Amino acid sequence: MPQVLYSSVKYSGYDPAGTLPGKFGRLLAAAGFAERVKGRSVAVKMHVGRGVGYTTISPLFVKMVTDRVKEAGGRPFITDQTVEDAKTRGYSESLFGCPVLDCCGLLGKYYYEKRVDYKGFTHVDVAGYIHDAEVMVNLSHVKGHGACGYGGACKNIAMGCVTDRTRREIHGLEGGLVWDKNKCTRCNACITGCNHNANKFTESGEYDVFYHNCTLCQHCVKACPAQAITLDSDCYEDFQTGMALCTKEVLGTFAPGDVYHINFLTNITFLCDCWGISTPALVPDIGIMASHDIVALESACLGAIKEENLLKDGLPQGHVMQPGTHLLEKIHAKNPYIQIGKLQGMGLGSDDYTLCEIE
Repeated sequence: MPQVLYSSVKYSGYDPAGTLPGKFGRLLAAAGFAERVKGRSVAVKMHVGRGVGYTTISPLFVKMVTDRVKEAGGRPFITDQTVEDAKTRGYSESLFGCPVLDCCGLLGKYYYEKRVDYKGFTHVDVAGYIHDAEVMVNLSHVKGHGACGYGGACKNIAMGCVTDRTRREIHGLEGGLVWDKNKCTRCNACITGCNHNANKFTESGEYDVFYHNCTLCQHCVKACPAQAITLDSDCYEDFQTGMALCTKEVLGTFAPGDVYHINFLTNITFLCDCWGISTPALVPDIGIMASHDIVALESACLGAIKEENLLKDGLPQGHVMQPGTHLLEKIHAKNPYIQIGKLQGMGLGSDDYTLCEIE
């Protein structure tokens, strides 16, 4: 039975050792992954965020990870799909004492192609710096996600360790974009909401998508106040299957035991960090969980997010809750446990685990 380590945000006094950073240091010591890094390159995969977002993982905790790797004789580097805005949130080489790299290289063209075959999803382009690393620490910020309900360790790999082409194919499993010119007010919310410079209005007022840049992330869909942009279908279960399949291919580039997953259940927000904005937390901070088993870890994290702890200011004003069995399903109308089931069905772990609290 896999073990999930857990450090709670709860504290009993004024001793720094009893707060979350102190507990996290002891969790890292108990994790055992540092025993495998001596003399080896270690990719610390995280989401560095975008725009004016400020609720990504604190640099303090990231530095604790890189320091632990270096103390054990490893050669760490921080990496994400793009690190263009990394310094805005304090993720810098000068702080960590190690490189901060775009995982597919500066031009986004350094990758290793893996072939799959699932409903039009055919290319898993594993980022070159991820593929070449000997060990990976998957450092993820848990939050809600509009496309799959929940974003954690799986999302951090499937959306962040690959090229735009792969992300576009996975998002394409949900459906294509449809623009209704009769509803559109040309307010430009869809344009400012796009992270990839993939859309514009033509001189005649037509909505134009440049699909070479578009990843079908649906920011334009979510941002449009008039609901003038929609999907021609809503196959979110296929999207979750695609994410799991992509995660399997990425993890398959590492030897067993050479990937360790750490999830931060702090600042658990309504939206993914890729939006480049931050909103109030949906629930109070919970702590940090970690495991070699991605299925056990994601299951434990979902289990810790309780509907009875909902902080209503974390929801957009006027947001209508939907039917469902989990808080995130009621918020986003997508069952997050489908993702867990797909991962388990592909042999990536077990949802039967032991939770071990690190005080």
